[in-house]
Amino acid sequence: MKPKILFIMHMPPPVHGAAMVGQYIHDSKLINGEFDCHYINLTTAKNLQDIGKVGMRKLFDFFKLLKKIRHEVKAVKPQLVYVTPNACGGAFYKDFVVVQMLKRLGCQVVVHYHNKGVTTHQDKWFDDALYKRFFKDIKVILLSECLYDDVKKYVKRDDVFVCGNGIPSASIESFVSAPFDAASPEDKIPHLLFLSNLLISKGVVVLLDSLKVLKEKGCRFVCDFVGGETVDMDAAMFQAEVVKRGLEGMVVYHGRKYGKDKEAFLNGADIFVFPTFYHNECFPLVLLEAMQHRLPCVSTTEGGIPGIIDEGKTGFLVPKYNAAILANKIEFLLSDSALRQRMGEAGREKFEKEFTLEVFEKRMAKILKYTSDQGKTYDFNTADKLNTLLINAL
Repeated sequence: MKPKILFIMHMPPPVHGAAMVGQYIHDSKLINGEFDCHYINLTTAKNLQDIGKVGMRKLFDFFKLLKKIRHEVKAVKPQLVYVTPNACGGAFYKDFVVVQMLKRLGCQVVVHYHNKGVTTHQDKWFDDALYKRFFKDIKVILLSECLYDDVKKYVKRDDVFVCGNGIPSASIESFVSAPFDAASPEDKIPHLLFLSNLLISKGVVVLLDSLKVLKEKGCRFVCDFVGGETVDMDAAMFQAEVVKRGLEGMVVYHGRKYGKDKEAFLNGADIFVFPTFYHNECFPLVLLEAMQHRLPCVSTTEGGIPGIIDEGKTGFLVPKYNAAILANKIEFLLSDSALRQRMGEAGREKFEKEFTLEVFEKRMAKILKYTSDQGKTYDFNTADKLNTLLINAL
């Protein structure tokens, strides 16, 4: 018989990295073929702006979620329960309750982190006490070896698996001639691409500052910003920042783009720039998209990014917040088209080897097979007084 696995994970909407990976798992023929899979959506947020907020509706939805999980565990009797929790803050407290309830029900649990932040809260006595209970007797999946430091106070390395994300391979039709201009390679103005929402912490202002430095040095370029407006910055605010730095005509904001429209920008770019310092940045899928499109990448050492970009081979890693060093690395690439091509090809090779959806599915299936083999048989009678109180409260 196939091992029974209950997946309690984020799935769209809203659309974000963890939810997209959850959808990939849900739709995976390989994973659904090797296991008897059952799914519950952990998301209580209705949209990106709703993430992290607390309200009566979300509290009511959470109690309904607990009731649904308990019912599904009792009906399915899984060998393994897979959960995608939050690392800190109010969302962690919610996921702590979920995982503790699963343990009380006798479930073997593996948690898959798409975020970080344990180290920022582990010195608080209350959070420290919860983390000790939360991580006891569970396995942990991380996106990169670089992220182990975030949980090493509570988790032995032998209890950790590393599984980098993967994305679907773009169709051949995606790799068409560049849409931006028809000039020869020698005459073509290089295009830089920033692909993310207009968040300060994603490096928008840092990048604009570096572009000002490049303009003052006489560099030729166009930088395309593709992504949605945010509370941090809308289109008018962004344009005001562009004008303030004298970058009109060299920096263009295009708004959100999806599907073939987004592919066109990736295909038309020469360099991908993502100077993020977002506190929850772990494994940006946009970098995988850029590598898939043979773009050299310039990013930061935030989160698991050093596990994606090979310094000096597929791109450059720069210190966070440092516009001067960022400008220096971009200038280096702008001045050497052969280097851009070599780095782009090396990035594509690494993508094919490590970051395709097929590679991700195979790696995840092996982890799930190993952890489910270690799983305990479900026994509802193991529920203790705490679980009984939870059940009665529902």
